[in-house]
Amino acid sequence: MAKQVRDKIVGYTVYRNGSQYLGVATVELPSLEYLSETIKGAGIAGEVESPTIGQFGSMTCSLSWNTMDPAAYELLAPEAHALDFRASQQSFNSASGVYATEGAKITVRAIPKTGELGSLEVGAAMDGSTEFEVIYLKVSIGGKVLLELDKFNYIFVVNGQDRLAAVRDQLGL
Repeated sequence: MAKQVRDKIVGYTVYRNGSQYLGVATVELPSLEYLSETIKGAGIAGEVESPTIGQFGSMTCSLSWNTMDPAAYELLAPEAHALDFRASQQSFNSASGVYATEGAKITVRAIPKTGELGSLEVGAAMDGSTEFEVIYLKVSIGGKVLLELDKFNYIFVVNGQDRLAAVRDQLGL
């Protein structure tokens, strides 16, 4: 049985508003942590951290910059910025022995939290950074949406299934 082994990112780019190339940056993607409550009592052997459907704690992402890129300063404007991280992902087919690539895209809408200017040193990167609060996240591979989370619009889609559709309906949203 053939397996597609996804093994690495061949390369990636960073864009603002879908078309403004942001230059050379290293991206730290957000972590998702469900809001949860400890439940215990009759009928439960011990305690369980029960996640709340579609509810997540603060999510951050950051861009690290090599130099004083004008885009780094534009991204400090106090508004939600649409950022696209487009990647080419390599995979290996275990039956055919052939490598292939597929497109992957992570889209965020994010509000700036911090801006680190970095340091000046001859012949060295400045290591400045911009950190954002992520309010929207979408992950697609090969054109298929695997994950979409929109905090302000009560949307949480996992592999095509909107896990908050019934909740939106029940809340009249």
